[in-house]
Amino acid sequence: MEKVLVAMSGGVDSSVAAAFLQKQGYEVVGLTYIMFSDKDQLDIKDKNAVNDAKKVADTLNIKHYTLNITEEFQNTIVKDFINQYKNAKTPNPCVICNRKIKFKNLLEKAEELDCDYVATGHYATVESEKKSDKRALLKKAKDKNKDQSYMLYRMTQEQLKKVLFPLGNFSKEQIREMAKDYNLEIYNKEDSQDICFINNNYIEFLKNKVNNLDNEGPILDTDGNKLGEHDGLYKYTIGQRRGLGISKPYPLYVIHLDVEKNAVIVGKNNEVFSRSFYIEKPNWIFYDKLKEAQILKCKIRYNSPEKIATVYPEKDNNYKVVFKDKQRAITPGQSAVFYKEGYVIGGGIIKY
Repeated sequence: MEKVLVAMSGGVDSSVAAAFLQKQGYEVVGLTYIMFSDKDQLDIKDKNAVNDAKKVADTLNIKHYTLNITEEFQNTIVKDFINQYKNAKTPNPCVICNRKIKFKNLLEKAEELDCDYVATGHYATVESEKKSDKRALLKKAKDKNKDQSYMLYRMTQEQLKKVLFPLGNFSKEQIREMAKDYNLEIYNKEDSQDICFINNNYIEFLKNKVNNLDNEGPILDTDGNKLGEHDGLYKYTIGQRRGLGISKPYPLYVIHLDVEKNAVIVGKNNEVFSRSFYIEKPNWIFYDKLKEAQILKCKIRYNSPEKIATVYPEKDNNYKVVFKDKQRAITPGQSAVFYKEGYVIGGGIIKY
């Protein structure tokens, strides 16, 4: 019997993933991360996650472990999140966390427990091998409204070859029905929202974590004319209209955050649209490396639609992306993810 280690958050998706794999004949072991607690006392988030996951593990009669990764999570993900905002970028911490924290630790624990595979409740699928080059390929989930392949594009071949995504061919409605069928008490539990380590909004989070972020500076138009004052670049995002405090006969939008000048640059709506940008820190799944220009579909944020773009390899592992049509609010720090026929080709962090 093959053995699989399932990351169990205490939510519906990961719980059903564990139950489904057990029904499929796997020996299932559960693992819940402790991500917000010191050594002496569990944070309420961790306590709830552990308790709910343990109830499911008891229902399934499977072994269940916890792993405290608080220090690693804080040093790798939370610090990077803060630093990105310091540099006027809008990060997506979940993308980085999946590769560097969640799947990394899951695979290490799986090896320790002699598990053949790891699994999560993500909505995506993996094609185990492409006959031509023996690569593990990441594909979109059947439920396009729940598809999470965008968040997984930074996974390595080592990780993809060991992972199972049992929910990839089901809709969310089906998963909740399966939870009922498996007699899991959490079948009606609400889905988690937004960024896991932020309790309210990111502005309050950053203000509580960092001193001197409220650094006043000018709001400028594209000709350099001063239109007003801002009280911290971190409070603004590309494409933002509200909260500028500027009266004009036409709407103004944030089109650029200038770190060197500590300035918010604003312009008309048409100036928020652009056609091209560069990516850094690329990760390719379908190939070892993208060696020649390709026309692909591109998403520039998790909830954005896919749009046709050409990806051009350049020197020093840089890539230029040119959309067929202009797109709104291409935002540094977010990820650009490329698709073709349902496969995730790869992606990178939007540089500028």
